[in-house]
Amino acid sequence: MIVTTPAAFLAAEPQRLSALRSPTMAAALLVSPIGFRLCPEPVDNLYMQAAAIDPERAMAQHHAVVEALGACGLPVLVVPGREGLDDAVFPNNAFGTAPGRFVVGAMRHPSRRAEAAREDLRALFTGPLGRALIDLSTQDCVAELTGPLVIDRARGIGLCGLTQRADEAGCAAMHAAFDLALTFRFALQPSEYHTNVVLSVLAGRACVIHPGSFIDPEVPAAIALLYEGRTLVLTDEEKAAFVANCIAVTERDVMMSARAARALRPASRAALEAWGFRVRAVEVDEFEKAGGSLRCMIAELF
Repeated sequence: MIVTTPAAFLAAEPQRLSALRSPTMAAALLVSPIGFRLCPEPVDNLYMQAAAIDPERAMAQHHAVVEALGACGLPVLVVPGREGLDDAVFPNNAFGTAPGRFVVGAMRHPSRRAEAAREDLRALFTGPLGRALIDLSTQDCVAELTGPLVIDRARGIGLCGLTQRADEAGCAAMHAAFDLALTFRFALQPSEYHTNVVLSVLAGRACVIHPGSFIDPEVPAAIALLYEGRTLVLTDEEKAAFVANCIAVTERDVMMSARAARALRPASRAALEAWGFRVRAVEVDEFEKAGGSLRCMIAELF
């Protein structure tokens, strides 16, 4: 079921849903920064910076993310980037999974469409890994997967913000592809490009949210009710530093960029710790120049 109003979302009693699935990933997929550069195309990402990428520093930071995931006990699959695929280091927009499924996104920008067309990853997941391919890139939609769609895996709930990176058809396609029980579709402010820079669900038991990034203030209020008592409301400064682009990589470990961790208010950190989370920070400022942060670098394998 897809709902489009806060009242309908709450009437669906989302707190009662349970998908009986793991709330956090079993492994991670990352794409190395081979070929990584600032995309020359005009884009709708206002978080991008006009600064040159240091390839060696980017590679070292990428390795640090892999090490941090490993320290949390997660297997990590790293595939090589390719020249000409500028933003392939952010694979969560192009590739996603649900149990038994490998989902390919329908990307808005041409350079990212080429990234989603990689046959080697299709062959890997449908061959040795034995997953069914669900290819949204062949459909008439825009659906950049877990960029615009934040998923509460524990309940099977999708929270989908419509921007130029996801349209109504894309929302419906993602709802089906990820086998969700309920999706709440809403509009973000025109300045936002992906929901996962303003909202994160942490292991199905808490959320991090920036209310001002939603057009209708009742939308974040309704989402907060789903995590009543465990909703971290961000300041503008925290949001701009990518705090909402954090990710619960295990049921106890929340990873975010070092920039986000530096911006985290003491009260915000204390709330996360009170809810049973450990904050793990990794420096990824070379990648943040391209308008994404740590969560964008990780495609979750379920």
